[in-house]
Amino acid sequence: MTFTLAIVGRPNVGKSTLFNRLVGKRLALVDDQPGVTRDLREGEARLADLRFTVIDTAGLEEATDESLQGRMRLLTERAVEMADVCLFVIDARDGVTAADQIFADILRKKNAHVFLAANKAEGSAADNGVLEAYSLGLGEPIRMSAEHGIGMNDLFLALMPVADKFAERAKADAPDVDVDVDIQDGPRVPTKDRPLQIAVVGRPNAGKSTLINQLLGEDRLLTGPEPGITRDAISVSLNWGDVPVRIFDTAGMRKKAKVQEKLEKLSVADGLRAVKFAEVVVVLLDVEIPFEQQDLRIADLAEREGRAVVLAVNKWDIERDKSNKSKELREEFERLLPQLRGAPLITVSAKTGKGMDRLQDAIMSAHDVWNRRIPTARLNEWLEGMIEAHPPPAPAGRRIKLRYMTQVKTRPPGFVVMASFPDKLPASYSRYLVNGLRTDFDMPGTPIRLTFRSQADKNPYKGKKKSTPSRLRKHLGKGRADG
Repeated sequence: MTFTLAIVGRPNVGKSTLFNRLVGKRLALVDDQPGVTRDLREGEARLADLRFTVIDTAGLEEATDESLQGRMRLLTERAVEMADVCLFVIDARDGVTAADQIFADILRKKNAHVFLAANKAEGSAADNGVLEAYSLGLGEPIRMSAEHGIGMNDLFLALMPVADKFAERAKADAPDVDVDVDIQDGPRVPTKDRPLQIAVVGRPNAGKSTLINQLLGEDRLLTGPEPGITRDAISVSLNWGDVPVRIFDTAGMRKKAKVQEKLEKLSVADGLRAVKFAEVVVVLLDVEIPFEQQDLRIADLAEREGRAVVLAVNKWDIERDKSNKSKELREEFERLLPQLRGAPLITVSAKTGKGMDRLQDAIMSAHDVWNRRIPTARLNEWLEGMIEAHPPPAPAGRRIKLRYMTQVKTRPPGFVVMASFPDKLPASYSRYLVNGLRTDFDMPGTPIRLTFRSQADKNPYKGKKKSTPSRLRKHLGKGRADG
């Protein structure tokens, strides 16, 4: 990426629609309701042959106090200062408002490269608004419609000169990057190009954004006492120790019956997508109300998606009886989430930063286990011992034979056991083997996929109709002709 472009403007002028247009995906939530975007969202934009980073920001509000709107404005102003280029978007149908005048003055002071876009200008009703845009003193406005793709060529021509300038800077600053060979299904070492992907999920107001801000060392994500501030799944990149990581901050997930608004449904769906793209999922619990039904559903979802799971109990700084509470949490975890038995359970304080080192160690350990590969020879020696200790059942008097076992994939670890009558093996025996794998090969907490197959399943001709060989068909046909 050669430069960073921040899209700014009043609420509901079409910033997120333009962001989605530039990245070519529906990454940002879009709705008729103003104020949908609250955090900063980054994406890799493509405009003809230009490649750059685009930032979708919250709508600029006139509030300057400690309210939610005031904090959103501060966050947007910080993005303006960090970005190389700003695209100030107005609504051409509304024309230039007093707020637009104020924000234009702010942008001139905070960023050297500011372009003006008159959005929603696809009809003659927007002509007056486009002409009024000249009064902002930001040069000729780019007439566009983000929804219909109008004006993208004009935006490209405006960005070309500054793109060349920043391309030279990027070439001078670019570090040498070693590219490792990615061995299929083998352990993966996170790199700058392919960082370790972590999703932080949980119920509203558990402290997810505060936790990520603590890791970053700055107020990068919007936080506050109001539940449900985060709406998009926001990703931020950092070097955690010496490991490049990308962390997704997700919207709080409430019970499905309580999610009524269309916007909240979109937010939850965005969080679920983040879980699917993550390698490690941190389920953040509130120490005052841990292991509620929704927490259990979220943890179970991560396990079913096959992700490495770490449970973190937040707000540990306000807990008075830490010793008894820790014991109680461990007992509840083992009782309520047996499918994640042995997964890390860490106590942290996102506010004070206590426990962050232990959380990092737990995440790295979970990722290592998630990538683990076990040699086939060791697996079959282990399988023999498990069969001797507890033989498979004998339905209808016929003993089920487990012939051999191999690992077929990692992330998460997946194993196949070749067996006679695999469909007759009970689920209890599968759990017996999975629990043995966890204990004997030190794979606590990670999802394990175990499949039983019959050797007959490997027959490529199984289920195909028998046919007569072509030479025999000719011979038979000749015999019939001679007769």
